[in-house]
Amino acid sequence: MKIHTHLSVLSLFIAAGVFLSACSNDHQETEVSTKTSVPVTVASAGSQLNNTIHASGRIESQQTAVISTRVMGFVTSIPVKAGDHVKRGQLLATISSDDIQAKKAQAQAMVSEAEAALKDAQKDQERFAELYKQNSASAKEFENATLHYNSVKAKAEAARQMQKEAASMLAYTNLTAPFAGVITQKHLNAGSMANPGMPILVLEQGDGYKASISVSENDIAKIAEGADAEILIKSSGRSIKAMVSEVSPSSQFSGGQYLITVNIPDTEKNDLYSGMYVNVAITSSSKANDTDNIVLVPTSSLVHKDQLTGLYTISESETALLRWVKLGKTYGNNVEVLSGLSPKEKFILTSDGKLYNGVPVTIQKNIANAE
Repeated sequence: MKIHTHLSVLSLFIAAGVFLSACSNDHQETEVSTKTSVPVTVASAGSQLNNTIHASGRIESQQTAVISTRVMGFVTSIPVKAGDHVKRGQLLATISSDDIQAKKAQAQAMVSEAEAALKDAQKDQERFAELYKQNSASAKEFENATLHYNSVKAKAEAARQMQKEAASMLAYTNLTAPFAGVITQKHLNAGSMANPGMPILVLEQGDGYKASISVSENDIAKIAEGADAEILIKSSGRSIKAMVSEVSPSSQFSGGQYLITVNIPDTEKNDLYSGMYVNVAITSSSKANDTDNIVLVPTSSLVHKDQLTGLYTISESETALLRWVKLGKTYGNNVEVLSGLSPKEKFILTSDGKLYNGVPVTIQKNIANAE
């Protein structure tokens, strides 16, 4: 009888345990089912041949002149401002020139005195030459007259050169435009002190633009003059087809980088301004093979945690899965993935909610290539 009673109690506890376990499983399934699915945009890792060189730089005018002076003095007038269109030879700035005018007057006086002395010395030399021919003057007298004449002649020439120097310095007090263009910068105003070599104005030719970029020593050998290039304007996303026009063969004074110039066609100059940041893709002159494939993903899709970098992929159960990756070189807005992601493998490009490991995702858009 006691054994039956114990069995009944044991059965009751087992039944209660099964009931509680079932309730717990139902509660967990309810929690999983209540997780909100995050809408995402999925892209495939871009893969391309490594025959394109990417670099960044700025837009510059085809011709730029920094207007400065060789003399020190107060700026008396600057009749132009930034944005003004000027013609070649137009007056841009004037510097006080009283001291140079005084030096010019002194030089002129010295020239007049030297020329008068030269005429007198020439007459003496000619007279002694004639007397010497007639044996009325000694050779010493004729030699002295000739030496005096040459000395006065040299002094006259020195006075003329001083006059030219003063006139040359005076030219730097009236600064004119070396070519037609647009004033892009104004560094001084009337009343300021101008020093030799100090920029006063910056003049740029407004008819043409170029992109000035720099590349490393690993890429310079792959770039040739005339190579096709594509310029991407960062601010607007505008793309321009262009061509490499200059390739610098030295990096001695450019911080180890080689300067490249890419000409922008005149038909594309609208809405362009000097100083705009650009990304440039240049077609390499060396032939790449199939082993040169690189995997590219947008830098905006990366996740950074401490010293690690990763991106989210999608698991077989359609949940977010964080994948750590190793990165290589940056190509404009894209970055090379050295390991952790295969070519054409799908990853999450953008999401409309917070992503974390295991969160359900719903694919709203699928982009074939992330480049």
